[in-house]
Amino acid sequence: MSEIIIPAHNEEGLIHGTLTSLVDSDFSGPVIVVCNGCIDNTLIIAKKFEPRVTVLEVETPSKTNAINLGEEHASSFPRIYVDADVELTEGSLEKIIKALEKGTHLAVSPIPKMNLENANWFVKAYYEIWLSLPYSQQGLMGSGVYALSEEGRQRFGKFPDIIADDGYVRALFKEHERCNVEGAYSVVTAPANLHWLIKIKTRSRMGQWQLAHLYPELLSNEEKNYSSAIFDIFINPKLWPKVAVYLYVNIVSRILAKRKMNDLASYCWEKDVSSRVKSDN
Repeated sequence: MSEIIIPAHNEEGLIHGTLTSLVDSDFSGPVIVVCNGCIDNTLIIAKKFEPRVTVLEVETPSKTNAINLGEEHASSFPRIYVDADVELTEGSLEKIIKALEKGTHLAVSPIPKMNLENANWFVKAYYEIWLSLPYSQQGLMGSGVYALSEEGRQRFGKFPDIIADDGYVRALFKEHERCNVEGAYSVVTAPANLHWLIKIKTRSRMGQWQLAHLYPELLSNEEKNYSSAIFDIFINPKLWPKVAVYLYVNIVSRILAKRKMNDLASYCWEKDVSSRVKSDN
């Protein structure tokens, strides 16, 4: 029987939708929510789903610590790790589980489907380019969800105290060992504007650099060959303004990430507040 672990830190605006999409699905396995360092109503909202959902609480605001705590209460596979701010479309969980049960891949994820309803043109332009790159299409990146088979989970011990848990897990597997599952989608709400987009991309960049520093031996598992994709983009003049936005976001986030990396010990998790509309539940 498969199992779901959801770390949640101050997600009162979105946790209800995430849990509703799970309990209303055909998924019958255990769902564990670990509220970590919450100072809002995340815990109260999550407890409304008991006993179908097991809700744990820990004072430390740490995503990886929350995942490790959830795993202490988990016992089955495949194991699915879901961010508290995403929703899986109907039938996605079944496809994810079946993909791992085939044994072809050890780690899989759904295809990210951006909710751009409240995003401005610049944010939409960025994601159009980002989603077209091979990096976002090769599994375990940008979807807010990843799943591991029992064999895949044996690849490492506890989750380390790092910024990018998904990046760490992705780096543990070679390209042929992981994939996006066809027909499985996770809905990720995009930031409303460039300000918040740059914030989360700065966090992402910091996570990548931290992994490269702590686990340089894993870099060989990442095959980055974007030449054909980049060529297709640059031969289309209609995409040039969007490419400019993409490059701008990357340059600015790199500069900010470099500054913040100098004082990583005091870093506070940067979350996109603009996409977190307060729930009435």
